[in-house]
Amino acid sequence: MSEGEAPIIEARDVVKSFAGKRTVGQRIRREAAANMLAVDHVSISLRRHEVLAIVGESGSGKTTLARCLVRLYAPDSGSITAFGTDVASCRGDDLLRFRRRVQIVYQDPYSSLNPRMPVGHAIAEAAHVHGLVERGGEKARVTELLEMVGLSATLAERRPRELSGGQRQRVAIARALAVQPEVMIADEVLSALDVSVQAQILNLFQELIRELGFAMIFISHQLSVVARLADRVAVMYLGKIVEEGSAEDVFLRASHPYTQALLRAHPSIEPGVDRQPALPGAAAAAAELAQGCRFRTRCPLAQETCEREEPAMQSLGEGHAAACHALSRASPESDRSASPAPAMPSPGRS
Repeated sequence: MSEGEAPIIEARDVVKSFAGKRTVGQRIRREAAANMLAVDHVSISLRRHEVLAIVGESGSGKTTLARCLVRLYAPDSGSITAFGTDVASCRGDDLLRFRRRVQIVYQDPYSSLNPRMPVGHAIAEAAHVHGLVERGGEKARVTELLEMVGLSATLAERRPRELSGGQRQRVAIARALAVQPEVMIADEVLSALDVSVQAQILNLFQELIRELGFAMIFISHQLSVVARLADRVAVMYLGKIVEEGSAEDVFLRASHPYTQALLRAHPSIEPGVDRQPALPGAAAAAAELAQGCRFRTRCPLAQETCEREEPAMQSLGEGHAAACHALSRASPESDRSASPAPAMPSPGRS
């Protein structure tokens, strides 16, 4: 991956909101409902062969952003380009080509697989749609893909309900690989799995990326989970990116209080690393914190400025930035890693 290489996927100032739900006896003004922002002016980019991790608690907007990237949701504003083409303008063959080049694997593989269809048929169907397998060659290709994700070819005739959660997730990955994607988006693919299975799936992704060379956007609510996989990390909170940078910068020089709290709060999948205290409090709705810093209600460094002004992203070095008023108040000599994270594997791919 070259620093000067143009991104293959780039989102600029993406905004996505959802209408509020009415309850009996309650009136909600249309303007207020429209302000329920899931993604609020987010910009990210992904380069070829790169792994970008997007991390944050549930409700931070990660999945909504991912669905905007693959055009399952239309952004309210902003732009998304993939391989130099405006995604919103794709039609017909261009849209089919985009769908092949950018694949998404969901948190719940059972919901993305036809429960009546043997998993081998589901994998072959994906390849057929894009003309990537000839009639008569399905069995060999399915066998190859199942073995590629660590499954026996004998599972091809099984239905999703007959497989374990980890096996279903591997099938979903095989189905995505069947169309030879250049980008894979993994949306919370580990969250429903046991810790031991999480480690196995992470190892699988490392092997596949090394062998096949696709780029990846890996979405998780646990920073510790992505330590071995990510090249870069973007941390989201209530629809905003609050810190981004290389995996080394984010893991070893975390600068935003939220990033530091996430590093302390979540257990690692590595042996011998103890669980840390949970992140205190719960995130408020973004609409309730429309003014100022959205993390201020949970931040130990919050001051009056944080209630009045939204912090801007500040550069902390090449490619590393964070949005926090405390960074402006800190002296240049201050140590940004004053709140150490639990021991973790070395960040970045080996």
